[in-house]
Amino acid sequence: MLDDALKTQLKAYLERVTQPIELVAALDDSDTARQMRDLLEQIVSLSDRITLVERAEEGVRRPSFAIARPDGSVHLRFASIPLGHEFTSLVLALLQVGGHPSKEAADLLEQVRGLDGDYRFETYFSLSCQNCPDVVQALNLMAVLNPRIEHVAIDGALFQDEVEQRQVMAVPTVFLNGEPFGQGRMGLAEIVAKLDTGAVVREAEKIDAKPAFDVLVVGGGPAGAAAAIYAARKGIVTGIAAERFGGQVLDTLGIENFISVKETEGPKLAAALEQHVRQYDVDIMNLQRAEKLIPGEDFIEVKLASGATLKSKTVVISTGARWRQMNVPGENEYRNKGVAYCPHCDGPLFKGKRVAVIGGGNSGVEAAIDLAGIVSHVTLIEFDSHLRADEVLQRKLRSLPNVKVIVSAQTTEVTGDGQRVNGLVYKDRHGGELHRVELEGIFVQIGLLPNTEWLKGTLALSNRGEIEVDARGETSVAGVFAAGDCTTVPYKQIVIAMGEGSKAALSAFDHLIRSSAPETKEAKAA
Repeated sequence: MLDDALKTQLKAYLERVTQPIELVAALDDSDTARQMRDLLEQIVSLSDRITLVERAEEGVRRPSFAIARPDGSVHLRFASIPLGHEFTSLVLALLQVGGHPSKEAADLLEQVRGLDGDYRFETYFSLSCQNCPDVVQALNLMAVLNPRIEHVAIDGALFQDEVEQRQVMAVPTVFLNGEPFGQGRMGLAEIVAKLDTGAVVREAEKIDAKPAFDVLVVGGGPAGAAAAIYAARKGIVTGIAAERFGGQVLDTLGIENFISVKETEGPKLAAALEQHVRQYDVDIMNLQRAEKLIPGEDFIEVKLASGATLKSKTVVISTGARWRQMNVPGENEYRNKGVAYCPHCDGPLFKGKRVAVIGGGNSGVEAAIDLAGIVSHVTLIEFDSHLRADEVLQRKLRSLPNVKVIVSAQTTEVTGDGQRVNGLVYKDRHGGELHRVELEGIFVQIGLLPNTEWLKGTLALSNRGEIEVDARGETSVAGVFAAGDCTTVPYKQIVIAMGEGSKAALSAFDHLIRSSAPETKEAKAA
């Protein structure tokens, strides 16, 4: 189950375990159960502080296993074989149940310990989902810290009947006490904020009391992180307010064009960005969405959704972009009920089913190729008269027997039965005829939309909603700069966003120097 390299790595981690751990297995006669037993036996062989017991408990999924303390104070279970993206979740769970402290902020950990109530969480994930580990790890940690919190992490591919019954069509999907709680990536702070409603008010009060910054970065993706680092290195007072630190990079699976790094994954890069920013004296305000920009003579104000207001002498806007929607009837109604935007995350939930991919660029063709190995059939629909993806991807696509490509087609409607998607309608752009495709899933891959709605009427935007910037990253408002995917700079790439963020911070620093320079006698005389 574990190769020699993973065993060596895991053994080194388990040396940090200080308290006894019980692996409590609930198994059946399936092949998955045999594989799970093999995994658990290998873990036990790597540490004398870990024991394995097999015990069938009423109401417990099979196959599954709990990571527990002998005193029964931790309620944490995997209904899965947590390898792939979830291997880190397994390692962290072992360490934390075994007494190794978390690196999360001390005040956040105390907030979890102080939660009053009984919380039974269930998370459905897929092993190919790069967004799922954050949720699984956060809820596992909560179960370790608070004995009134339970968490079960469930591989949707192993429990298809549950997935169908509960209509789980996107991962991660979290249930709390049997009711839907949330979908998509959530970190520990986000989950706690949903449970502890007073936390938002307390945090807003803290933010409101902050003195003015020299540079305030709005947005925490690659552009924002680079801007914060470059500003902080100048020794000026720097803050960064982000709706979610890491931005859209968190939703990116494979990254193979980040210069000097042969390959990495989005969540890993996002974590590295945050670690780098934290090495400097930067005030990081996460989970803060900007809602209004108010220019001023002395300070620029940024109003947040929480009700707080930040002040700064200069501002760098790097709010990035999000997946563009089709904006057709049925899309919003069936979002996460068959309409999806991440084939890597949600593809396994459509195993053996029929799906469509909307979009013939690199993202769309790559999605169709990946999905073809999971689903029964893929229909790729492209608005243009030809696919726009790289030729190497098109050749791969054409070699797949279960893929159909339709060009010059405009999707006009998503249909469903009220609970889930059952098809789509498209119009032939040449003849105008309407056609219906019966399917169970639709993956939308048609580009990006800048996160700039909150800036309308304040600074100049292009007809695509992008912030207009000059060669220095300066906007139409003095003291306000912008960088990354939210701007008119072409080619939305991570490495370009980082460069633009660095440039915007340097421009903001230059603006500060020039605006604070003492007036000369000649200037006064003039």
